[in-house]
Amino acid sequence: MSTLLPFKAVRPVADKVALVTCRNYDDYSPAELAAWLNFNPYSFLHVINPAYMYAQKITLDKRFKGVAHKYQDFKEDGIFVSEDTPALYLYEIQTKNQTFTGIVGGTLIEEYKKEVIKKHEDTLQYRVELFKDYLHQTGFNTEPVLITYPDREALNSWIDQKKQEAPLYHFSTTNKEKHTLWRIDRPEEIQWIQTQFEAIPELYIADGHHRSASAELLYDEVGDEHHPNVNAFMSFLIAESNVKIYEFNRIIRDLNGHSREAFLEALEAHFILKPKGQELWKPQDKFEFGMYLDGNFYALFYKQEHPNAGLLENLDAQILYDYVLHPILGIEDLRNDERIEYLPGKQSLLTLKELVDEGEFEVGFMLYPSDIAEIKALADQKLIMPPKSTYIEPKFRSGLLVYEL
Repeated sequence: MSTLLPFKAVRPVADKVALVTCRNYDDYSPAELAAWLNFNPYSFLHVINPAYMYAQKITLDKRFKGVAHKYQDFKEDGIFVSEDTPALYLYEIQTKNQTFTGIVGGTLIEEYKKEVIKKHEDTLQYRVELFKDYLHQTGFNTEPVLITYPDREALNSWIDQKKQEAPLYHFSTTNKEKHTLWRIDRPEEIQWIQTQFEAIPELYIADGHHRSASAELLYDEVGDEHHPNVNAFMSFLIAESNVKIYEFNRIIRDLNGHSREAFLEALEAHFILKPKGQELWKPQDKFEFGMYLDGNFYALFYKQEHPNAGLLENLDAQILYDYVLHPILGIEDLRNDERIEYLPGKQSLLTLKELVDEGEFEVGFMLYPSDIAEIKALADQKLIMPPKSTYIEPKFRSGLLVYEL
């Protein structure tokens, strides 16, 4: 049984919502960030920027307090308004190729602890601690955890009907997306949606493993006696058929002392290699890998010497680590080794090619994306995927809805 809680959101006033909301802070290049901060006084980047500015010069405590103060400034200046009554929200994101629609509400940390809400990625403890401190000092969160649920005909029909109503917001962004938000505040509507989710035995985290783990840590630390909203975290719940899963491709700075010929020979122990020349080749199925090396593309077909291997051993990202990245290229720590970097699969292969051609990286690997069934099966068995195994959309805009603790 899954519980969905309405909450009193803080949100931008309607005439400024397109100016306030922003992408994830890390998505901006330094030049983009400077431009937004210089020319858009309403951008939510002004609120979260103190957490990043002068990172080496001031303490974390001061940085997080700077975020809290700037957030209060936005509220006092009338850029943000607070809801009077708890509500859920229906949120739609239209990109060039796809439309994503889901429900925003609170999900209980107790259900996360009991694995009603399941995870498939590991977390770094220092990042969990850092974001826990951020939540504690700032008193709010604006980036929900992306959670998938099994498709339900009744929910799909209700969503289609709700979309016929006048929205709270409808706006476009500079990355050519359209965003629409509806408020769900009628008690009978909220209760009906809650009943629908109560019939769902398990939910699955798609994106936001660190945010959920940080919320749990804060809850354990402060309890909810004096912080009533700490018992839940804001989530964006979306039908599993409506998420888009991309791979993360890998680029490596060197061949770990191997010559090109020795490296190719080492690969042939576990893969069938087919040269593709200048063809921008991507894997077409599971157990297939693309590689770009020395100006040429290759198709790598895993020999599957262990057909009865477990779920994790048959995961493409794990196969690449077990037979290439670790034994041949000497990369042990996928999170922290500076010799490896990751590119979301939605980026053009030309980006990977250019990075290798420029000489900073020597080889690139392309993977085939996992599907939702594989992710759920791993979560059900409490198995953890290697870091950067999936890049999942949609991505929520910061500053659209604020969950105050």
